[in-house]
Amino acid sequence: MAEKGKTEKEKTNVMRILDNKKIKYESFCYAETGETNGEKVAAILGENPDCVFKTLVTVGKTGANYVFVIPVNKELDLKKAAKAVGEKSIEMIKAKELLPLTGYIHGGCSPIGMKKFFKTTVHATAKEYESIFFSAGKVGYQINMTCNDLEKVIRLQYADVVV
Repeated sequence: MAEKGKTEKEKTNVMRILDNKKIKYESFCYAETGETNGEKVAAILGENPDCVFKTLVTVGKTGANYVFVIPVNKELDLKKAAKAVGEKSIEMIKAKELLPLTGYIHGGCSPIGMKKFFKTTVHATAKEYESIFFSAGKVGYQINMTCNDLEKVIRLQYADVVV
Protein backbone atom coordinates (compact mmCIF):
# COMPACT_ATOMS: atom_id res chain seq x y z
CA MET A 1 0.00 0.00 0.00
CA ALA A 2 1.33 3.43 -0.88
CA GLU A 3 2.02 5.88 1.91
CA LYS A 4 0.72 9.41 1.86
CA GLY A 5 3.72 11.64 1.20
CA LYS A 6 3.47 14.87 3.18
CA THR A 7 7.04 15.93 3.96
CA GLU A 8 8.51 18.93 2.16
CA LYS A 9 11.32 16.94 0.51
CA GLU A 10 8.73 14.68 -1.11
CA LYS A 11 6.88 17.59 -2.72
CA THR A 12 6.85 17.56 -6.49
CA ASN A 13 6.39 20.62 -8.67
CA VAL A 14 2.76 19.53 -9.23
CA MET A 15 2.16 19.52 -5.47
CA ARG A 16 3.75 22.96 -5.11
CA ILE A 17 1.50 24.33 -7.88
CA LEU A 18 -1.57 22.89 -6.13
CA ASP A 19 -0.43 24.23 -2.74
CA ASN A 20 0.13 27.71 -4.21
CA LYS A 21 -3.39 27.69 -5.68
CA LYS A 22 -4.77 26.30 -2.40
CA ILE A 23 -6.24 23.28 -4.22
CA LYS A 24 -7.04 20.23 -2.10
CA TYR A 25 -5.33 16.94 -3.02
CA GLU A 26 -3.87 13.82 -1.46
CA SER A 27 -0.39 12.62 -2.39
CA PHE A 28 0.89 9.07 -2.46
CA CYS A 29 4.47 7.86 -2.70
CA TYR A 30 5.55 4.43 -3.89
CA ALA A 31 8.92 5.57 -5.27
CA GLU A 32 10.75 2.68 -3.64
CA THR A 33 8.99 0.31 -6.06
CA GLY A 34 10.19 2.13 -9.20
CA GLU A 35 6.91 1.02 -10.80
CA THR A 36 5.70 2.84 -13.93
CA ASN A 37 3.10 0.36 -15.22
CA GLY A 38 -0.26 2.02 -14.59
CA GLU A 39 -2.20 -1.11 -13.69
CA LYS A 40 0.52 -2.17 -11.23
CA VAL A 41 0.48 1.35 -9.76
CA ALA A 42 -3.30 1.06 -9.27
CA ALA A 43 -2.71 -2.24 -7.43
CA ILE A 44 -0.01 -0.64 -5.24
CA LEU A 45 -2.46 2.17 -4.41
CA GLY A 46 -5.19 -0.40 -3.75
CA GLU A 47 -7.44 1.42 -6.24
CA ASN A 48 -9.69 0.48 -9.14
CA PRO A 49 -7.60 1.01 -12.32
CA ASP A 50 -10.62 2.77 -13.88
CA CYS A 51 -10.00 5.78 -11.58
CA VAL A 52 -6.20 5.82 -11.92
CA PHE A 53 -5.25 7.84 -15.00
CA LYS A 54 -2.17 8.13 -17.20
CA THR A 55 -1.08 11.21 -19.11
CA LEU A 56 -0.27 10.78 -22.80
CA VAL A 57 1.23 13.37 -25.12
CA THR A 58 0.49 13.36 -28.84
CA VAL A 59 1.17 15.38 -31.96
CA GLY A 60 -1.44 16.20 -34.57
CA LYS A 61 -1.11 16.38 -38.35
CA THR A 62 -0.89 20.18 -37.94
CA GLY A 63 2.15 19.78 -35.68
CA ALA A 64 0.25 20.88 -32.56
CA ASN A 65 0.67 18.85 -29.38
CA TYR A 66 -2.22 17.51 -27.29
CA VAL A 67 -2.47 15.87 -23.89
CA PHE A 68 -4.86 13.01 -23.12
CA VAL A 69 -5.57 11.77 -19.61
CA ILE A 70 -7.08 8.27 -19.71
CA PRO A 71 -7.54 5.29 -17.35
CA VAL A 72 -4.38 3.22 -16.96
CA ASN A 73 -6.18 0.07 -18.09
CA LYS A 74 -7.31 1.58 -21.41
CA GLU A 75 -5.68 2.49 -24.72
CA LEU A 76 -6.01 5.82 -26.49
CA ASP A 77 -8.15 5.56 -29.63
CA LEU A 78 -6.17 7.78 -32.02
CA LYS A 79 -9.19 8.37 -34.30
CA LYS A 80 -11.49 9.40 -31.43
CA ALA A 81 -8.69 11.51 -29.93
CA ALA A 82 -8.04 13.30 -33.25
CA LYS A 83 -11.74 14.05 -33.62
CA ALA A 84 -11.91 15.37 -30.03
CA VAL A 85 -9.21 17.96 -30.75
CA GLY A 86 -10.23 18.77 -34.33
CA GLU A 87 -7.28 17.14 -36.08
CA LYS A 88 -7.31 14.86 -39.14
CA SER A 89 -4.97 12.49 -37.32
CA ILE A 90 -2.71 12.31 -34.28
CA GLU A 91 0.07 10.05 -33.12
CA MET A 92 1.97 9.51 -29.89
CA ILE A 93 5.13 11.57 -29.56
CA LYS A 94 8.40 9.69 -29.40
CA ALA A 95 9.61 8.95 -25.84
CA LYS A 96 12.81 10.98 -26.38
CA GLU A 97 10.68 14.06 -27.18
CA LEU A 98 8.70 13.92 -23.93
CA LEU A 99 11.23 15.50 -21.54
CA PRO A 100 12.26 18.46 -23.75
CA LEU A 101 8.62 19.15 -24.65
CA THR A 102 6.92 18.74 -21.26
CA GLY A 103 9.65 18.69 -18.61
CA TYR A 104 8.50 15.22 -17.58
CA ILE A 105 9.89 11.74 -18.15
CA HIS A 106 7.98 8.62 -19.17
CA GLY A 107 6.14 7.27 -16.14
CA GLY A 108 6.11 10.65 -14.40
CA CYS A 109 4.14 12.81 -16.81
CA SER A 110 1.37 14.92 -15.25
CA PRO A 111 -1.22 17.15 -16.95
CA ILE A 112 -0.30 19.83 -14.37
CA GLY A 113 2.94 21.81 -14.60
CA MET A 114 4.16 21.06 -18.12
CA LYS A 115 6.68 23.52 -19.58
CA LYS A 116 3.91 24.82 -21.83
CA PHE A 117 0.15 24.30 -21.73
CA PHE A 118 -1.26 21.97 -24.37
CA LYS A 119 -4.93 21.37 -25.12
CA THR A 120 -5.91 18.69 -22.61
CA THR A 121 -8.66 16.10 -22.95
CA VAL A 122 -9.66 13.91 -20.02
CA HIS A 123 -11.53 10.70 -20.75
CA ALA A 124 -15.24 11.21 -20.04
CA THR A 125 -15.40 8.47 -17.37
CA ALA A 126 -13.32 10.64 -15.00
CA LYS A 127 -16.48 12.56 -14.10
CA GLU A 128 -18.05 9.32 -12.81
CA TYR A 129 -15.62 9.22 -9.87
CA GLU A 130 -15.55 11.34 -6.75
CA SER A 131 -11.84 11.84 -7.45
CA ILE A 132 -9.13 10.51 -9.76
CA PHE A 133 -5.49 9.58 -9.37
CA PHE A 134 -2.75 10.70 -11.75
CA SER A 135 0.99 11.32 -11.74
CA ALA A 136 2.29 14.01 -9.43
CA GLY A 137 5.04 14.71 -11.98
CA LYS A 138 7.65 12.25 -10.78
CA VAL A 139 7.95 8.47 -11.05
CA GLY A 140 6.64 6.94 -7.83
CA TYR A 141 4.32 9.81 -6.90
CA GLN A 142 0.57 10.09 -7.50
CA ILE A 143 -1.99 12.63 -6.49
CA ASN A 144 -5.69 12.18 -5.96
CA MET A 145 -8.08 15.06 -6.53
CA THR A 146 -11.52 15.89 -7.86
CA CYS A 147 -12.07 16.73 -11.52
CA ASN A 148 -13.66 20.02 -10.42
CA ASP A 149 -10.42 20.97 -8.67
CA LEU A 150 -8.34 19.84 -11.66
CA GLU A 151 -10.42 22.21 -13.81
CA LYS A 152 -9.35 25.08 -11.51
CA VAL A 153 -5.70 24.39 -12.37
CA ILE A 154 -5.76 23.59 -16.11
CA ARG A 155 -8.21 24.13 -18.96
CA LEU A 156 -9.55 20.80 -20.11
CA GLN A 157 -12.35 19.14 -21.98
CA TYR A 158 -13.96 15.74 -21.56
CA ALA A 159 -14.46 13.25 -24.39
CA ASP A 160 -14.64 9.52 -25.05
CA VAL A 161 -11.12 8.90 -26.37
CA VAL A 162 -10.38 5.27 -25.53
CA VAL A 163 -10.67 2.03 -27.49
